[in-house]
Amino acid sequence: RPADHPVIVHVAAGASLQHWASAVPGFAQRLIDTYWPGPLTLVLRKHPGVADACAGGQDTLGLRCPSHPLAQALLREFRGGRGGLAAPSANRYGRISPTTAQHVRDELGAAVALVLDGGPCEVGIESTIVDCSRGHPVLLRPGIITRDALAHTLGMPVALPDAAAPRVSGSLASHYAPRTPLVLHVHAQLGEALAQALHAGQRVGGMSFGPAPAPMETWQVLGQTPREAAARLYSTLRALDALGLDVLLAEASPDGAAWDAVRDRLQRAAQR
Repeated sequence: RPADHPVIVHVAAGASLQHWASAVPGFAQRLIDTYWPGPLTLVLRKHPGVADACAGGQDTLGLRCPSHPLAQALLREFRGGRGGLAAPSANRYGRISPTTAQHVRDELGAAVALVLDGGPCEVGIESTIVDCSRGHPVLLRPGIITRDALAHTLGMPVALPDAAAPRVSGSLASHYAPRTPLVLHVHAQLGEALAQALHAGQRVGGMSFGPAPAPMETWQVLGQTPREAAARLYSTLRALDALGLDVLLAEASPDGAAWDAVRDRLQRAAQR
């Protein structure tokens, strides 16, 4: 990963943040109390003692407390739970995120000596990221914890990022991308797009939130709720990408804030 690409520091449940953040605003503490351990990353002003490599050269740092028991057991080994683990997702930069240990092995092979297998990821996509470094909450990356849920918890608006927002993981225009070209279509156009691709002699795979537009072995259904779709998205992308097809067609996410995270990942995966 580029040196200016920040990584998230993972901490054990109940760990003090005093060695990681120079300050924890009250609204950030409210998010910690509500959502940690869980799929929420908070961006805070970095403590001077934190290595610049963790922050990608910025004065802010992303912190998260994961909920998985295996992750917590590992984190408790670092200075008795007072340390942390600065780590990106276990995939090559810009590629599809892994959601199983086998995905990591398939992606990195002998480049890693050990893979801890905690089973498939429950949520399936990366954490929600909220910037808490500038006096008010800003949503930097959508996740399964939605902007509306955050605003309800805080009793205050959660802004969208501007040009001054810190750089964070997953903010590239093209990210989470398969090697096979991915094209998004609204539901009403999906059948026509499939027919045109097949007529052109292309080997086609696809995914949708409901039934496939035509019976196909290379078509996968993600599910009709945001949580179902998020949990299956990356594993489905990886499975289809491994087939060596010419093109992947995907149904564009439905409207509504609940779909923001899935929509974000699909749009970045389709960007070339």
